[in-house]
Amino acid sequence: MNFVYILHCADGTLYTGWTSDLKRRFVAHNNGHGAKYTRCRRPVLLAYCELLPSKGAALSREAELKKLSRAEKLVFCARGRQGTRNILQSLQMIIPLSKLEGVDN
Repeated sequence: MNFVYILHCADGTLYTGWTSDLKRRFVAHNNGHGAKYTRCRRPVLLAYCELLPSKGAALSREAELKKLSRAEKLVFCARGRQGTRNILQSLQMIIPLSKLEGVDN
């Protein structure tokens, strides 16, 4: 399984990435072993995730999402909130979801 995800960092910024193991990567980000960007911005919360069929598809989608402005990402996360919950539920994962300010949750 391959995922694209958006994290809401403690300083209010957003981080976009991809992984083949969402739970492991989320824990790594919060333990300071994830991306260099998130190490000093902990704790991070999951704002969005999307399941994709292949690594190539995930990398392409990540590139698309990284081109969005912050405002566009916030709207995107809000619209994808239920899908994110469904993915986490189907994987039986308990990960704290972000409640982004200025966006209906």
